[in-house]
Amino acid sequence: MKPVTFFGFIFIILFSAFASKEVEKAEFYKAFSGKTEEEIDGMISILEKEKSSSLTLAYQGALYMKKADFVKGVNNKIKTFKKGARILEDEIAKKPSNAEYRFLRLAVQEHAPKILKYNKNLNEDKKAVGEGFKSFDPELKKIVKGYAASSAVLKMDDLQ
Repeated sequence: MKPVTFFGFIFIILFSAFASKEVEKAEFYKAFSGKTEEEIDGMISILEKEKSSSLTLAYQGALYMKKADFVKGVNNKIKTFKKGARILEDEIAKKPSNAEYRFLRLAVQEHAPKILKYNKNLNEDKKAVGEGFKSFDPELKKIVKGYAASSAVLKMDDLQ
C-alpha cells in the first residue's frame, strides 16, 4: 500500500470516529415528550456533545423548559425554565420563519404553568406551524400530526 493511500485511509477512519452524528428527530421528540427527567437529561447531554448549531440550541432550549417540570424548588424550576426560554427565544429571533422552532415553542407554551405567562405567542406560532407544515420532512409531519391530535391549540385543520 502506498504511503499516501495508507495515510488517507487512516485520516478517513479517524475523521469518521470523531465526526459528530446529528441527533435524530425521533430521538429528540421522544425525550421531549418523555415523562422522566433522565430521558431529558440524557438528550441534553447528547445535544451538548454535538457540534453547536441553531437546531441543537433550539432543541436544548425546549428540553430545559420541559426539564423545569422535574426540578425541585420553585426558584430552581423558574431558573431552569428561563434558561431554556432564553435559548429557544434567541434561536427563534435568529430564524423567525423556522416553523419547527415555532412548533417547539407552541408545545411548551400550551403546557407551561399560567403563572409563568409564557403563552403570548400561541396564535402566531400556530399560524407559523400551519403554514410551514407542508415543508416539514415526513418524520416531523408525523410528530406534529400526533401532537395536533391531542392539542387544545393546534388542530389537524390548521395543518395545510
